[in-house]
Amino acid sequence: MPDLLPRLERAHSASSGPIIMDIEASGFGAGSYPIEIGIVLADGSSASWLIRPESAWTRWDATAQAVHGISREQLATEGWPARVVAGELNRRLAGQTVFTDGWAHDYAWLAILFDAADLVPRFRLEHLRQLLSDEQAGLWSDCYAKTVQGAAHQERCHRADADARLIQTAWRKLQTEGAARN
Repeated sequence: MPDLLPRLERAHSASSGPIIMDIEASGFGAGSYPIEIGIVLADGSSASWLIRPESAWTRWDATAQAVHGISREQLATEGWPARVVAGELNRRLAGQTVFTDGWAHDYAWLAILFDAADLVPRFRLEHLRQLLSDEQAGLWSDCYAKTVQGAAHQERCHRADADARLIQTAWRKLQTEGAARN
């Protein structure tokens, strides 16, 4: 069983930013479920939890595993029960608005987690697009790709906390670039 407290890291830069969540899953589409949730708070601190699959969560996509590198065996030994993860999210995020760049998928996976935990989220999940101007939205894909490329040697891409940090970093870059133009 893993330590009760998940890994909590402080970012190199503690500039404020939106709270970001990223979710890794067993695959896409019907029957997929969350296997890891990562958050980066406004102060740059981060946390992530592997999620032990519920007995009814059986769909496993080997292609998804090749991307995120998390095995079902790892989840069975290192993962937390859905109720523990949902409870920790509620404790840390209560009353906050949390942003994601993949709202449609992440909202569905979060609902699966909280349903299994028999809890209700005490925070709101919104699409990152709400924080972007039309100009920034047009620049988002390129900015995010450059952020990922620049961090490839530092971050573990396609792990939830690392991806959440990359999203927050790209958002900050867009804010800085916009301020520099004005």
